[in-house]
Formats: sequence, structure tokens, C-alpha cells
Amino acid sequence: MSKPVVLIAEELSPATLEALGTDFDIRHCNGADRADLLRALPDADAILIRSATKMDPEALAAARRLKVIARAGVGLDNVDVKQASQSGVMVVNAPTSNIISAAELAVGLLIAAARNIASGNTALKNGEWERSKYTGVELYEKTVGIVGLGKIGVLVAQRLSAFGMRVIAYDPYVQAGRAAQLGVRLVTLEELIADSDFVSVHLPKTAETVGLIGAEQLARCKPTAILVNAARGGIVDEHALYVALKEGRLGGAGLDVFSTEPCTDSPLFEFDNVVVTPHLGAATDEAQEKAGVSVARSVRLALGGELVPDAVNVQGGIIAEDVRPGIPLTEKLGRIFTGLAGEVAQQLDVEVRGEIAEYDVTVLELAALKGVFLDVVEETVSYVNAPLLAAERGLAVRLVTDRESPDHRNLVTLRGTLADGCQVSVGGTLIGIHQRERLVEINGYDVDLEPADHLAFFTYEDRPGMVGAIGRILGDAQINIGGMQVARDRAGGSALVALTVDSAIPGPVLEEITTVMQAQLARAVDM
Repeated sequence: MSKPVVLIAEELSPATLEALGTDFDIRHCNGADRADLLRALPDADAILIRSATKMDPEALAAARRLKVIARAGVGLDNVDVKQASQSGVMVVNAPTSNIISAAELAVGLLIAAARNIASGNTALKNGEWERSKYTGVELYEKTVGIVGLGKIGVLVAQRLSAFGMRVIAYDPYVQAGRAAQLGVRLVTLEELIADSDFVSVHLPKTAETVGLIGAEQLARCKPTAILVNAARGGIVDEHALYVALKEGRLGGAGLDVFSTEPCTDSPLFEFDNVVVTPHLGAATDEAQEKAGVSVARSVRLALGGELVPDAVNVQGGIIAEDVRPGIPLTEKLGRIFTGLAGEVAQQLDVEVRGEIAEYDVTVLELAALKGVFLDVVEETVSYVNAPLLAAERGLAVRLVTDRESPDHRNLVTLRGTLADGCQVSVGGTLIGIHQRERLVEINGYDVDLEPADHLAFFTYEDRPGMVGAIGRILGDAQINIGGMQVARDRAGGSALVALTVDSAIPGPVLEEITTVMQAQLARAVDM
């Protein structure tokens, strides 16, 4: 029998090829050359890429034999994961390969900005010896605010603690007890911005975090504060940052990422107190070797039919055919649950009722956890690391099964308890021969709504005119309603409106609806 073909589309370390071994037919192409890539793909069983190779629908259509895409790195912006899943192609990455390199770069940018290293270096090489011009500040006994206490944020906190810094953090998805174990005090974003001498950003880029550090936040900073972003471009509003620096309302910045990349020309480059690097977070020999070796091992596992720990879109092992359609539904329920809760719960029950409860439905527990954490942590969430993320954040999880399901053939419900004792629940099912997804329960209210990319939920005191008010406000904002469900416990009691809309609801629009309705709960969930 011929060996499976593994296509190497970009330059990888020699250790990567060693990790693959001799069981495969190793071929090479230039993934950045579209024609070369498309010619090579039809024979490939697996492809190893970095950031230059785009695995989009066209490439996936050409790759008729492809079983696995392995990204030697963390980001998956160049891989259409949804299309890959629909094509039955596993996607794997190396989620922890660059965390040390990224953390070290963030610390390096912070120190470089604090001590004027870059500008002093340039001046001296230009023949200038001006020591007093480049006087900096010490880190010792200063306060650093970590925005996002995921794996990289924790590493940065640990390293800066060694400098004798006071460490505070903002992360609504981390329990205070977990932070205290790390010697970190959790605060609100407003407190962090106001109290920090240095701010370092370590968040994933999501609809919720884009522009999180904007003009309003920068206006609250100390005028001597230094801002570091080595996470993702767009989390910091670059125009607002420029204005703050231009007006002398900020002490400096260290930037490794930008809203649009590659970025070779930015107004921010005019400032001597801004240190910039061209997205070097993962650019170390060690990180590249770790990434290559990690994905090579994943390819071996995937082509051998074994469990792949770093798969981001499928779970290894045997899954019953009747259970499989419920996996994407349950993941969506997890994302909606987190959107409704606004924080990580302390207890989460994954309830599976009906005929599928006869099978092993452990994968649905994993799918729920993956959805719960997908939009709230910096690292890529997989079916294997999701339970670890839950454990790190103090989330106790329980799988509950029952073959009896009074109202639906099969029903999956996520039911959780928050830190203040409040209960949050969301339930879903699959209907018809095409197994269409339906939301059927939200916080105890019965609904019948197809999940969509943009959802919104409002609870309020039942009274006339509220549905019309929502429609008017969204109409004024040019936001089209795709579907709507209204439920209530009794006339004049508590009511719920659940919406699907064609575009994301901006924060000010959500606030206006909340005010007009006097809503007890107002949540927009973008998936």
C-alpha cells in the first residue's frame, strides 16, 4: 500500500520532519503560491501550514483526500474551520507552543518602553550621547494591570511579580480564588485602568473585545502609564491611542500587533515613546520548533485514527451516529449560556434527555464546555483542553442523562449557578428529518427559535408596547429582525423576548432598549 501523503506547505523546523517519521510520503509546495498549492492539494492526506497558506473553501474543494489540516502555531485566521468541519477535515493547531515566547515579548516591550531602550539605541547609533533625554522609570513597586488572565496573562503576571511589581487583573471569566492563588487581585476594568502604571493586554479578539481599550478607557489612565498590546490587533483602538499620546495623556506604548497587518506605516510610529515590533510574539526558534513538533504528532495520531488532543473541531474516538448531530447544537448552547451569564458559572449541569441518552454522550459535555469558553479565553479551545479550562476557573461540571424526555425526542439543556446564586439555563433540540436546530428554553421560558449568528435576549415586566419599542429602536439603527419569540410566566408578570437579528447590536443600541424596557436582563450574543 502507498503511504499517506503529508504536504509541507511552508518552511518548518527539521525537528518537525523527524517527528513525522518515515511512515508518510512527505511532499513540499509553496503554500503562499496559490497555483502551486492547488496543484499539490488533490493528493494530500494531511497538510502542515503556518500563517501564509490560506485553507479556504477553494483549497478545501481541491483537497479531495484531505483528512487533517495542521497549523504550526496558534492562530487559525487562515483556515476556514467551519468549511473544514463540513468537509470532514480535522483542524489541529499548537495552542501552547508560543505562550512563553509571547509572554516574554510582552515583558520585553514593557521594559523597552519603560526604559526608552529603542529610542536610546537609535539615538546612540546616530552619534548622539544624551543620557538625560532618555531617563526612564523602574518597574519595582509599580502596579501592572493584566487585561485577560489566561495562560499568557498568567505567565506575564508571574514574570512581572519577580520584578517586585503589584499585579492586578481584569478577567470576568476567572474566579477570584484562582487569581488569589496566583498572587493577583481581580478588579474591574475601570479600576485597573485608573490604578495601573503599566497595562498589558492578553485577550482573544472577539466581537466583545474589539475596541475594549478605547478613548473612554485611555482617558482614565495615569498620564505616565504605559500600555502594551502583544495579543491581537484591534483590541486597543489605535486612533484613540494616537490621540492620547499626541495630547500627552499617556506615558508610552509597546505594540506587537495592529488592526491591519502587515502594518508598515502608522501614525503611532511618529512617537519616540512607542516601541513597535512586527508581530513577533511567536517568532522564536523554540516556539517554531515546539509548534512544528506538536502538529507533526497530531498528524500522526489523526492519520492513525487515534484521539487528537489539539483538534479544534472534532473529538477523537467513536461517537454514535445518533449523537453526532447534537455536537454543534450543544456547542452553540454553551456559547449562548456564557452570553446570558456574562461570567463563568460555578456549577454547570449538562442535561441530556431522550433516546440519545442510551449512548455515550460524554462528547456533548465536552462540546458544552468548548462553547462556554470559546469566546472568553485567549487560547484556542478544544475538546481536550475545555475541561482543564473549567478546572482552572473553578467551574464544576456534571453530566446528567435521562432516557425520558416528555416534550422532545431529544433535549440538551445547560443549567448553571453563578457566583451570586442566580440560575441560568438554555435548552435546545433537533427537529425534523433534516435535524434543524432549535432553542426551546431560556431561563425557564419556553421558546421556539432557530439559533443564528446574532441573538438577543431581554427579560422585563410584561406590559403593552414593549415588542413595538424593540422593533422601533432596532429599525432606527438599521438592524433587521430575523425571528422573534415572546414568552411570559403570566399576564402582567415576567416576560422574555428572544430575537435573531441580521447584524450585531451595538452597545449603545442595547443600552437604549434596556432603558426603554426597564429590562432586568439584556444580552446580545454573537456567534
